[in-house]
Amino acid sequence: MAYTVALAVRERRGGMSERQLELVELDTKGLNCPMPLLKAKRALNAMAPGQQLRVLATDQGSVRDFRVFAEQSGHLLLASEETDGVYIHLLQKSGPY
Repeated sequence: MAYTVALAVRERRGGMSERQLELVELDTKGLNCPMPLLKAKRALNAMAPGQQLRVLATDQGSVRDFRVFAEQSGHLLLASEETDGVYIHLLQKSGPY
């Protein structure tokens, strides 16, 4: 149930950097509440603002958990859907860009 953060930074003239942010996917299938949310919080803490996290979960309670978490944390819940018993939540980390 690991996740991978892919972040590439390329230096440009003038000392500025251009970031290419990739989607991070976190597989929490088989884990029960509160583990999907706790693992998502840990992943978001390691991510850059604006980066997106897709969480795969089988815990039905994750739908409410991620909705409430987004409201309270300020992160954006861009999508939340269910396909064949897998709940897919797409979050975007908030913060200054």
